[in-house]
Amino acid sequence: MGTAFIIFIILGFLLLVQSASSLRSGFRFLEYVRRCRAQNVGDYAPRAAVIIPVTGSGAALESNISAFQAQDYPRYQLVLVVGDEKDPAFGMLSALIEKSAAQGSSARPEVSLLAAGPSQSQGQKVHNLVRGLDAVKPEIEVLVFADVDASPHSMWLRSLVAPLASRDVTVSTGFRWYLPDKSFVSQLRAAWDTSIATFMGEHDSAFPWGGSMAIRTEDFNRLQVRERYWASTVSDDYGLGRAVHDGGGRICFEPRCLVASREDSSFAQFLRWTNRQIIITRVYAPRLWRMGLAGHVLYSLAFVWGFFVLLDPPAGWERLAAVALLAVILGLGMSKGKIRAIVAREIFPEEREFLARYGKRYWQLTLLVPWVMMWNFVAAGFVRTIEWSGVRYRLHSDHEVEILGREPH
Repeated sequence: MGTAFIIFIILGFLLLVQSASSLRSGFRFLEYVRRCRAQNVGDYAPRAAVIIPVTGSGAALESNISAFQAQDYPRYQLVLVVGDEKDPAFGMLSALIEKSAAQGSSARPEVSLLAAGPSQSQGQKVHNLVRGLDAVKPEIEVLVFADVDASPHSMWLRSLVAPLASRDVTVSTGFRWYLPDKSFVSQLRAAWDTSIATFMGEHDSAFPWGGSMAIRTEDFNRLQVRERYWASTVSDDYGLGRAVHDGGGRICFEPRCLVASREDSSFAQFLRWTNRQIIITRVYAPRLWRMGLAGHVLYSLAFVWGFFVLLDPPAGWERLAAVALLAVILGLGMSKGKIRAIVAREIFPEEREFLARYGKRYWQLTLLVPWVMMWNFVAAGFVRTIEWSGVRYRLHSDHEVEILGREPH
């Protein structure tokens, strides 16, 4: 038995344990989603304000805003914030608000549209959220922050706020769930991003997601989120998460607030997007980045080492053992991908026909996702510059961001 083969067996065994643990967490995620979806949402519905930063005028903007306006919730305010009035979204939103007002439905929330102006010391999204806070009415008891690129179901707001009925919960959060579209890149994006989503669960979440997060107004003010944690950051969710953890609070993941999203792009744009996610994690949650880097380094080493072991023909039984170990590890990863496909079918039944055609990409592309992740985690170790919605930033630290430039509208 050669030294190279022994090293491979050690690496492979460690990766096997990691893969089995990951699959176990996938089953727990599925069970938690099913259990929460079977429970009654409850009647807790204090007065809430939903603040949404908006940029650009994508094809789904009008339908998504309409979904936010049509929430099954008794008393809430909707605050829409764009960077400036030259943004294409401003005109579209103005027309949509006028159309809603003309319909005269008393069930619709009061909608405010603001232009925040360019940010000088923080990410434009965070700047828009801070400006949106100024429009919140004094009687609002819960602050909700959301992204416009997802379409919430009618019970999204009630489901997101419901966990705050417990004083033990400081922040309630959902997560995005990318659905695979017809293009390969959209399918890879879905497989990549949902691999992160399934690490959420019943345990205390490590971070909230900015596209669906709710906090009581009194807690937001007590933790000084605006003054301390959003003062100079590009990450609204990591900033809020740090405030909660520093204050000894708890973040609760609410599966009923998984929101569907679709996005197509070039492969280069996809890589820039994935790199941005991990670079932000590297700066604002270095422990998570180190854990992810270690896991993907182990995965890469095990497979690369196994490949070279097979190139240098070992004894017959050693070759069989190496192939079998790699096959089992791949099988575990694909099994977790199948769990994601099951989750997608159950939480988005209206997409059942589409998922029947493309849902298999969740597990088929698990063969490629770890290598993309490896690139992302390594790149994040060397790069501190990101581009987000036409603005370039350099992230000097978790409390210092430099704005390098803006693309004109």
